Amino acid sequence: MATAASATPGAAFGAKTPSPATGHASAAFPRPSPRAASAHGRLHANSLHLGGVSATGSSSVVGNASGIHLAAPVLAPLAVPKMSGAVGAHKSVLLFHCEEMRELAEQVVARNDDIELRSISWRTFADGFPNLFISNAHTIRGRHVAFLASFSSPSVIFEQLSIIYALPKLFISSFTLILPFFPTGTSERMEDEGDVATAFTLARILSNIPISRGGPSSLVIFDIHALQERFYFGDSVLPCFESGIPLLKSRLQELPDSDNITIAFPDDGAWKRFYKQLQHFPMVVCNKVREGEQRIVRIKEGDPRGRHVVIVDDLVQSGGTLIECQKVLAQHGAAKVSAYVTHGIFPNKSWEKFQPDNGEGPEHGLSHFWITDSCPLTVNAVKDRQPFEILSLAGPIASALQI
Repeated sequence: MATAASATPGAAFGAKTPSPATGHASAAFPRPSPRAASAHGRLHANSLHLGGVSATGSSSVVGNASGIHLAAPVLAPLAVPKMSGAVGAHKSVLLFHCEEMRELAEQVVARNDDIELRSISWRTFADGFPNLFISNAHTIRGRHVAFLASFSSPSVIFEQLSIIYALPKLFISSFTLILPFFPTGTSERMEDEGDVATAFTLARILSNIPISRGGPSSLVIFDIHALQERFYFGDSVLPCFESGIPLLKSRLQELPDSDNITIAFPDDGAWKRFYKQLQHFPMVVCNKVREGEQRIVRIKEGDPRGRHVVIVDDLVQSGGTLIECQKVLAQHGAAKVSAYVTHGIFPNKSWEKFQPDNGEGPEHGLSHFWITDSCPLTVNAVKDRQPFEILSLAGPIASALQI
């Protein structure tokens, strides 16, 4: 005996059946007339309900002439993942370092609780080649990693490059190389065919650091010597060029004669690169002129009389130009003379040339000589010697690691 369902299988699926009144086929669910739709309420496009939950979360269905109530589905907003670079977010960073930069790395970690110090075993084999080991390498997967480097001499560059090339391959989230002092190119002069631009060579080496899971590596450099060197880097690295001048400006504000400061530049090159950061100070610009076999420093513009004059440059090597600049400023009536350089290189202990004035005037020496800790070997040599004072890059580096 057939059941109701089996007797009229098409009716359950909206099949047409003969109309008893007319004999014509009609839908099992008849189309409502305009009059009926008006009587039972209009269908609204924003209230589609197809067997799901209604806009209010209710499963009840209000009938109409069609027998179907269509209600719009409610879509919950998509959850957007919080990115490490979002405003207010703090990026947790694992900081590795070479041996020379241990003290600076510890200071960086002390400035920011989101930075954790990690270690590397720096050893050598019997033949003198590096024997390196990254401690707990498996624990850095998926983490933001940075390396604080010091290319103080060619003998230490290779071992650090080995680490720099290895870290991004350990499935880390991102990699940042902090190289406070970019050493090559400081004395190069491309004047004759055959001169080799080693700054370009080092830039190409750093441009080929392996890509981490997060993309190209970042490179942080402070006050690169030749501004055109920033264009030596390729597209596979993201160079970030910072400056130590904000540290100097903060220190000058602490001086008792902060309202009597004049900035002096030893040459036009120093003026071009720094004057915009120091433009609210009065300025003196010096230049070098050749007289016979000698190069003499003269004041090109500005007046140092009665002022505490601070000579500003990006780096110092032998220090000869700074000393000549100090002398000419003293001859033109400067009350005090101090100096600032971001990178104190001082080969062959040339820092010994600089003496404190001991309150006797600028013709006897410098009131202050500020340098940063970008060159750690120099810092160890002069940190307890007058007139030197160290302005630490720890704060700016900690900030750069949060970019």
